[in-house]
Amino acid sequence: MKKVSKSLFVNFLVFMFLSISSLSGVNQYPIVLVHGFIGWGPEEMGGYPYWGGDLDLTGFLESFGFEVFTVSVGPVSSNWERAVETFYQIKGGQVDYGKNHSNEWGIIQKPEEKNYSGLYPEWNYDHPVHFIGHSMGGQTIRMLAYQLTHSFQTDSIFEDVEESTLMNIEQSGWIKSITTISTPHNGTTLSNLVTKTVPFLQNFIILGAVVETEFYDFDLQHWGFIREENESWINYFKRMRNHPAWNTKNISSWDLSVQGAQELNTILLAQPDIFYFSFTTSTTHKNKKTGEQQPDKNTSLMLRIKSRLMGSKTVQFHDGTATDSLWFENDGVVNTISQKGPTTGKNDADPLADYNSSETLTPGQWYIMGKIKMDHWKIVGQGKISGEEEEFILSLYLEHLKRLWNLPN
Repeated sequence: MKKVSKSLFVNFLVFMFLSISSLSGVNQYPIVLVHGFIGWGPEEMGGYPYWGGDLDLTGFLESFGFEVFTVSVGPVSSNWERAVETFYQIKGGQVDYGKNHSNEWGIIQKPEEKNYSGLYPEWNYDHPVHFIGHSMGGQTIRMLAYQLTHSFQTDSIFEDVEESTLMNIEQSGWIKSITTISTPHNGTTLSNLVTKTVPFLQNFIILGAVVETEFYDFDLQHWGFIREENESWINYFKRMRNHPAWNTKNISSWDLSVQGAQELNTILLAQPDIFYFSFTTSTTHKNKKTGEQQPDKNTSLMLRIKSRLMGSKTVQFHDGTATDSLWFENDGVVNTISQKGPTTGKNDADPLADYNSSETLTPGQWYIMGKIKMDHWKIVGQGKISGEEEEFILSLYLEHLKRLWNLPN
C-alpha cells in the first residue's frame, strides 16, 4: 500500500465530509453493525469497541453525520437466535425465539433477561436500515432478512400459533442493504479445529457465565445458564457441561462449518429488494514450491498458526466430498473463497458480480467489493495496526457508507 501523509489523509476526510453533507438521496437510513463469533457489544470488554478498537469506528462515522447502531448478540449462539436478538434490540420488546424453534431445541422461548427498549423503535417499511456484519455477523443478517419475510406458523391444528411479530408476519422492505465483511458464507474449514477444542470452549463459556460479569456476556440465558437456588457450583458446572445444545445444529459451530453453511444457503436466498455487498480479506500468499498458502508477514501473531493450517489442509466430509486448494487462501479465520457470497446451497446460488462504480447497482445480487490484504481482525480495527492501515480502514468504511446512502431507489 502506498504511503499516505497525515495531511493528505486529513484533506481526504474534509473532502469526504463535504461530499457526504451534500448528498440528497433518499436512502440516508441508519447503519446497524452486527459482530461475529465471540464478539461483544459496546457495554462489554470495559467499553473497548469491537468495531474499530482504538479507532472507535462507530464514533468516527457518527462524527460525519451517519446514524450508527451497534447490537450485542449471543457470541456462540446459532444464527437463528442471533438474528432474533438483533431484531428485538433494534425494534424493542421481549425477545421471542419462536415456539417451534424453542420446542425443537429445548431452549427458553422468552428469557426474562432479554427485554429491550429498542435502539430504533421506528424501524419498519417506511424507515428501513442498512446492515453491516463482520464474520458470522453477515450470516446473522441474512438470517434476519429471512425471518422478516417469512411466516413461521405451523400447519398443525394441535400446535399453538406463533405470537411474535417477527415470527408471525411477513415484513418485506425493512432492510435496504446488507454488507458483509470477511463472512464465511460457505463456511470455514477452521470449524474442524473448533470441533476438536469443543471441551475447552465449553468449559470456557460455562466459567464465563458463572462469573456473571458485565465485562463479557455469553448471552445464553435461553439455554438455562442460571444457577438454581441452593445448587452447588460443581453441580451447576456439570449440568451446563452436559447441556444438550452442545451436540445439536443450534449452535454457532454448526452454522460456521462448511456443511452448516450449505444448509443455510439453501434457504437464505438473496431477496429482490435488498442490495448486497461483500468485502473479502486475505492474509496469505502462495508458496510456489508447494502450492500451499502461507501467512503474510503482517498477519497477526495469534492467527498465523491457524492461517498456515487452513492454507495447507483440505477437509473431507462424510458424503465423500472435500474442499480443494481453492480453499487454501484465507484471512486467518475464514477461507477467502467463502467470503464472496453464498454459492453452496442446494437451490440456485445467489448471483454474484464484481463491483463496478460506473455501473448502476441493482438489488437482489451480490456485489464483490474486491480483496483486501488484511487479516480477519485487522479489517475491524483489532490488533496491531499501522498508521497506514488505520487510514485505509477509516477511508474504507467512510466511502462505503457514502455508497449506501447514495443507493438508487
